[in-house]
Amino acid sequence: MRLGFLTHVQGRGDDLAETYRRAQELFVVADELGFDVGWVAQHHAPLQGGGLSSPWSFLAYAAARTRKIRLSTAITILPLEHPLRLAEDVAVVDTLSGGRVEIGVGSGSGPEEYAAFGVDVNRKRELTTEGLETLRRALAGATDFRIQPQPVSDFSDRIWQGVFSAAGARYAAASGTNLLLNRAAYGYDEPTDEVQRVWADEFLAAWDRPQRPRIGLSRFVFPAKDRKTAVAQVEDGLRRATEGFIARGDFPAGLGLDEYLRRFHAFVGHPDEIVAGLQREKVMPVATDLITQFNPGIPDFDAAVHALELIAKEVAPALGWSPAR
Repeated sequence: MRLGFLTHVQGRGDDLAETYRRAQELFVVADELGFDVGWVAQHHAPLQGGGLSSPWSFLAYAAARTRKIRLSTAITILPLEHPLRLAEDVAVVDTLSGGRVEIGVGSGSGPEEYAAFGVDVNRKRELTTEGLETLRRALAGATDFRIQPQPVSDFSDRIWQGVFSAAGARYAAASGTNLLLNRAAYGYDEPTDEVQRVWADEFLAAWDRPQRPRIGLSRFVFPAKDRKTAVAQVEDGLRRATEGFIARGDFPAGLGLDEYLRRFHAFVGHPDEIVAGLQREKVMPVATDLITQFNPGIPDFDAAVHALELIAKEVAPALGWSPAR
């Protein structure tokens, strides 16, 4: 299993420059702790406390500040990018980082972002399919226009797709990309891990390539010295995110904090509690990558650093992970 850390680049204040700088510092900390992959999420519309619109600029800077950690997106919103230009950005960061780049793509985003870019949201699946094919061929040097520089090494096993259904999982397998599973499955009565385990099984059953596929399991994980301390750090961000989910009709109103944590499929508390919860996780046995994130919580910087330390030193080792030499 590889260990990852995903940031949505959010902060507690209004100083976005400081939010971005601190997100970079978390990449440095994760690199020093031995995390295998650092992930960023692309959001064109502002998130509470920040949001990252240009992930490849961010990852280029992270590449210069880190030594070993791999760099990826979960996700880049493919229909809102020109796939050749995106391939050029990916190839530049891959070259500068010494071949440490991976890329997760998907259709993501809401109608307002598609409208802002002049793209028909009703074509997002079609555009994702077309864009993915162009992106893959460009990274392989198989397009009429050859991008420069060419990536350091083969990208065939370094592309991921975020999916939200069994049909999406089968599509990802048919296109030969790795599978990214979101922190929670919304709109289902069943627990997230039960729903997503079906998707993972569908993906594996449909896979027909010679290489072994990867399954990335993104989870809201925030350890602290005890549950009370952990909840205090994530509660404000959680409540504000919950308001958005209620407004969209994804969550019912009037529930308690513990129930909203359950709906976000959260693992929050003492490291031993988190380990026990992840050991019961039904997707973990088939996952190759555990991708931890604090979102929708927005802890302060020191608490975030401490949580990364606990994940790398107590949580992940209890699940069988160790830093690569």
